[in-house]
Amino acid sequence: MTNDVNDFQTLHEFVKVAKMRLSPNAWDYLVGGTETETTLRRNRLAIDALGFKPRVLRDVSNVDPTTELFGHKVRLPLILAPVGSVETFEEGGGASVAKAAGEFGIWMMLSSVCNPGPVAVGKAGTGPKIFQLYVRGDDAFVDNSVHTAIESGFDVFCITVDTAHYSRRERDIAKRYVKSWRTAATGHNWQAAFNWDNVARFKRVHRIPLILKGIGTAEDAAKAVELGVDGIYVSNHGGRQLDQGRGSLAVLPEVVDAVKGRAKVIVDGSFLRGTDVIKAMATGADAVGLGRLYLYGLAARGPWGVIRLLEILENEIVTSMGLLGVSSWKELDRSYLDAAPVVTQPHALSAFPLLGEGY
Repeated sequence: MTNDVNDFQTLHEFVKVAKMRLSPNAWDYLVGGTETETTLRRNRLAIDALGFKPRVLRDVSNVDPTTELFGHKVRLPLILAPVGSVETFEEGGGASVAKAAGEFGIWMMLSSVCNPGPVAVGKAGTGPKIFQLYVRGDDAFVDNSVHTAIESGFDVFCITVDTAHYSRRERDIAKRYVKSWRTAATGHNWQAAFNWDNVARFKRVHRIPLILKGIGTAEDAAKAVELGVDGIYVSNHGGRQLDQGRGSLAVLPEVVDAVKGRAKVIVDGSFLRGTDVIKAMATGADAVGLGRLYLYGLAARGPWGVIRLLEILENEIVTSMGLLGVSSWKELDRSYLDAAPVVTQPHALSAFPLLGEGY
């Protein structure tokens, strides 16, 4: 199979190819959420409920979408988010993701329940990398994970904090489809018991920057910053953990206001288009995590597919920034956004209306 840019000119074309190449179980694992999937839909709803207020007669002949995050200049304010069992979608797994992110010039985050592990992924990727941990042991377990990540070349460490209990993902349950890492996992009580005292200890013991992923309120964001946490990651796990939650972009303003610039703020949750990224940045995010979106590219054409998808997304971002009347992220703020009527019923793929029926 040749990699021809003419094969993919729009983002929704990756979705079509990915669905054709994946098994029904893998596809549902990718697009599904927990229980009623209300949180998943509200992620998309929160994005769609904002409209733009563009400015005109500005010099936008040179739009620069680059930014700096944790001391690294990157091509776009994006992080390829951690995905458990990413090898389900392409045999190279986390190594393929790291390779694509490094070649394109953005951050990637490796899940601790992804293959291959940090040593191999650290060698595969040339760009900045974050290691994300699910806590499966005591303080010594966490310390060992930190040391391994640092030795493997990871720049930042992340602990996920919204998985104290496994969620009920009914698409998978109804088909009796259980991911291998769930059946093999032990020590989950350590995650359930992980608390603010553990976070405080981490900051006392380790020098590597720390992100907490799964923050959903201003109160928790403020507490994290008080303890010296370096990155506040607003996320509801893509609607895959707690059902009936708020959309991530609806949560973002209160978190940004609570953080007050004392830590980097990252957000994910159904960000699928260039305009979605711009809305998050205008609200105050420092970076946006992409999960499902880059997996469509990975499933369709491996690392090259991820890079090609990011090229198209970059084009969307630059075009929309120019049409908004801004040439850099620092020019954006909430004055460019306003409440707007929602015109599309939100679901996992509602950002791609040209897919038609059957998705």
